[in-house]
Amino acid sequence: MTEMGLGFNALTVFLIAAAAGFLFLLASFFLGDLFEQIGWDVDLGTDGGHGMGWFDSRVLSIFVMAFGGFGAIGMLLGLGGVPSSLFGLAGGLALGAVVLWFGRLLYKQQASSSVSAYQLIGRLADVTVGIPPGGVGQIMCRVGQERIEKLARSRSTKTINAGTKVIIEEVAEEAVIVSADEEINRLFLPANS
Repeated sequence: MTEMGLGFNALTVFLIAAAAGFLFLLASFFLGDLFEQIGWDVDLGTDGGHGMGWFDSRVLSIFVMAFGGFGAIGMLLGLGGVPSSLFGLAGGLALGAVVLWFGRLLYKQQASSSVSAYQLIGRLADVTVGIPPGGVGQIMCRVGQERIEKLARSRSTKTINAGTKVIIEEVAEEAVIVSADEEINRLFLPANS
């Protein structure tokens, strides 16, 4: 085996790298992205907004661990120092890429529970607090499983009573602008109201 300085051989160096990568990965598992925790967050714009990049501590720890492990395997197979290093580099890049791909996949699967006011435009809503002419009331709208309540104003000069169905037409500063559609309300409201 190839001897390095201070009595270390290449196999020992590869095993130390694998162990260091594993410990770094274990710390990342419990603490999250370590670089972000200590303020060394490196953003080179390489993650494309997908939550993880090549310089994420979890990706780097897998790379170091795989480099050491594959390098040690290369040494045990009798490849020598340089070929084992290349074998370790290829294994580290491959496993790092798998972790990066999987992390980005999980990041994309996250759902946001916030609905912007602009997503409400064109939706049907119920008036929960009557809207007087020139005044403010309140509407409730469902987007998927989420219930959204917003302050509402009307362009109409008529009062819109609670229980009326309205269509959200526009988003103003603090409220949405709605209009009551008589045809919709004929369908939804009982005949005696």
